Amino acid sequence: MANILAVDDDADVRHLLTTALERDGHIVHTAASGSQITDAHCKWADCILLDVMMPGEDGFSTCRRIRSIVDCPILFLTAKNEEADIIRGLGLGGDDYLMKPFRITELRARVNAHLRREGRTPHSKIRRGQLDFDLGEKLIYHAGTPIKLTRSEYAICEHLATHAGQTFSKEQIYETVFGFDGTADDSAITEHIKNIRAKLRAVGSEPIETVWGVGYKWRREQT
Repeated sequence: MANILAVDDDADVRHLLTTALERDGHIVHTAASGSQITDAHCKWADCILLDVMMPGEDGFSTCRRIRSIVDCPILFLTAKNEEADIIRGLGLGGDDYLMKPFRITELRARVNAHLRREGRTPHSKIRRGQLDFDLGEKLIYHAGTPIKLTRSEYAICEHLATHAGQTFSKEQIYETVFGFDGTADDSAITEHIKNIRAKLRAVGSEPIETVWGVGYKWRREQT
């Protein structure tokens, strides 16, 4: 059971989300606008579903406003299928997205997959080059200072770093990290890798290598 915050200006969609997610035993709170989301909502929620196209403060603006105070997965609900819009949302700190109209089974599967990933708490530490991974805290440290990554960015780093030297396709990374069946989303992984590289480069580390035509790997010399 988890606390789910669902934000959409369409009352029918809010009812649909509530009915579907309560079927899995979750507690669902809904809001009709991003501007209604407070710090208290962010601290309460274990997962946030955020419609992109809302009057007033849209989903992207809400994500930008709350990402620094919310530590849970944010999934966009969007009718926008342009790659630029999807990349923008992920770049703002979103973890995933569902295209409208979506299937209820896919909605439930994706939400539950994110929640399962949040619930995994391995208790060990590993070092890769100058980076220290705390697998329990789900944090990467450089010189004792944590690097600010989203949960999805951290999960990708952990997967690649714990299999240093092994190449994974974008599809394999998506499926392994998020646990979804079916076709992975290339643009999501590409944008997450771009964000990860920028953050790691800021501390002088460039461990992720592109294997052209195949995917990505964590350089073995970083172990």
